[in-house]
Amino acid sequence: MSLYFFRISQGRYSGAADQPYEFANRESAWNELTAVCSDLIGGISKTLQQGAEWQMELLDEAKQPVFRIRLVSESVS
Repeated sequence: MSLYFFRISQGRYSGAADQPYEFANRESAWNELTAVCSDLIGGISKTLQQGAEWQMELLDEAKQPVFRIRLVSESVS
C-alpha cells in the first residue's frame, strides 16, 4: 500500500491535503482521483472564469505529482 495526497489548484491558489490516503496500487489511486474529480467538476465548471485553470493532482509520499487532471477555459477566437 502506498500513501498519496490530493492537491487542488485554481489560478495562483493551491492547497494539499494534510492527511494521506492509502491505495493498493497506482490504478486504485487513479480510479479514486477520477471519482473525486467527477464529484467536484460540475460545481467548478459553473463558476470557472474565462482564461482560468483548475487542476487536481495526486501526489506521492514525497508530495511529487503522480497524476493530474486539468480543466482549462480559453477563448479560441
